[in-house]
Amino acid sequence: MWGVRAVKGSLKVRTCAAALFTGSLAAMAEGPWSDPENDAIVADYFDMLADDLCGRRYNKAEHNRALQSEIGRSRGSIEFKHCNISAALLGFAQPIITGYLPRYNIQDSLKEAIDRWLRKNPEWVERLPRVSRTSGMAERRPLFAGVPPTLRNAPPSEEEEQVRAIARHFDVAARDERNRALGTAGEELALDHERDSLRRAGRGDLARQVVWTSREEGDGAGYDIASFTPEGLPRLLEVKTTNGPDRTPFHISRNEIRVATARREEWHLFRLYNFAREPGLFELRPPLEDHVTLSATSFRAGFD
Repeated sequence: MWGVRAVKGSLKVRTCAAALFTGSLAAMAEGPWSDPENDAIVADYFDMLADDLCGRRYNKAEHNRALQSEIGRSRGSIEFKHCNISAALLGFAQPIITGYLPRYNIQDSLKEAIDRWLRKNPEWVERLPRVSRTSGMAERRPLFAGVPPTLRNAPPSEEEEQVRAIARHFDVAARDERNRALGTAGEELALDHERDSLRRAGRGDLARQVVWTSREEGDGAGYDIASFTPEGLPRLLEVKTTNGPDRTPFHISRNEIRVATARREEWHLFRLYNFAREPGLFELRPPLEDHVTLSATSFRAGFD
């Protein structure tokens, strides 16, 4: 019985690999994709992704057939391009359709098409956190802090480097920073996490004293949440949230770095990633230069 299952699984893997190889050959045979073709398939992907995130039913085969009629590409070529879009979207700090596994070596014209779509549809980015909450964010498993990517033994893969190159080129850190809905949703989840953690530790008294500082006092404190350790020591959280993978870059202000340095025993960078799907978490402690590369992105101009 187990042997039959293993053989069937092996055949299925070979069949899928053959389909992707056929799609790759078809894409090469049909020639480079034009901007209108890229725009059409990117819009189609985001249509399916919106349904996927909201839990609505959709049919990938129907979408594929519609695209075949619209742009004249083969089924395999369209399938392969959808996988390219998944890979590129990781660099744009966007969720992906899990059924389209990322395929790398993405064409620059496809990256530009994704950027065009995101610029034309800014409401998409603002809508994502609300989609997550309505699909059951309140019932998600408790957050547990994992190992920061810089402390893992394995270096980033070639695929991860491609993703990071996209993130740098299109400055997704700035896009995340401007997304107030995403930032607020991340801070709210971090606030709930801190209060729940203290209650589980038997410190309901401290849980009631946790403050959402950025909401009650403004953004100038250098941290977003004032919490406590179970022993009652101050625990200051600066929350950075993204829908992208864990190595997605982020912006940090000069004031946040100053407070991190001045209160290094208390300050924590609370990094939430993959937020639209199943949020992951890791924390960084000062000095931040031990974990990340800090690059100046702007200068203040004045008149002496």
